Amino acid sequence: MITLRRATDRGHANLGWLDSWHTFSFSHYHDPRFMGYRSLRVINDDRIAPGKGFGTHGHEDMEIITYVLSGALEHRDSMGTGSVLRPGDVQRMSAGTGVMHSEFNASATEPVHLLQIWIEPDATGVEPRYDDRHFSREERLDRLRLVSSHDGRDGSLAIHQDADVYAAILQADTVVTHPLKPGRHAWLQLATGTLDVDGTALAPGDGAAIDNHALVTMRSSTGAEFLLFDLA
Repeated sequence: MITLRRATDRGHANLGWLDSWHTFSFSHYHDPRFMGYRSLRVINDDRIAPGKGFGTHGHEDMEIITYVLSGALEHRDSMGTGSVLRPGDVQRMSAGTGVMHSEFNASATEPVHLLQIWIEPDATGVEPRYDDRHFSREERLDRLRLVSSHDGRDGSLAIHQDADVYAAILQADTVVTHPLKPGRHAWLQLATGTLDVDGTALAPGDGAAIDNHALVTMRSSTGAEFLLFDLA
């Protein structure tokens, strides 16, 4: 079964400097029907104006993954980490016992577009940690590239949860497949382009919960960029 979450049905906050769409309940947007999916708690589709961003704020006991689609995002935190993330960069921050951080558009002229994901951890009170890694376009082109996982296999970023996160950039008229083991579920979040998921058409910003599928087939006639979450 595929349950579609249309982009236009998501929560929306436009603060001028921030244009954010919330797949699940977040901040002032609350919908008891969309509190998350499996261990996925937040998928925010954010566009931040040049030179603007989130001032220092705190998190704890959450696995936070940031995927940059365009532009540049500057990150600084209380662990002493500082970095500028660009397309192809994936950031993982395990908040654990608590971390303070800020996120700003690193450009004074260009907006930054990103997906920020929160995944509920399988252990609380862990030591905070940070890492980021670049996954080239070639690694993600016409295939599912594992970018985050519980065990950090295949060069992915390790998180405290049984969740595999894949990134893909499909060219036009390309098909990729992903097997789901018994008891596993998937969420697909389409960032750009169009996608057909086992007969269900997705437009930019759409998401889909995928249950009771042994094999997920994804086709794009126009080209697409998306994330696929394989969840317990």
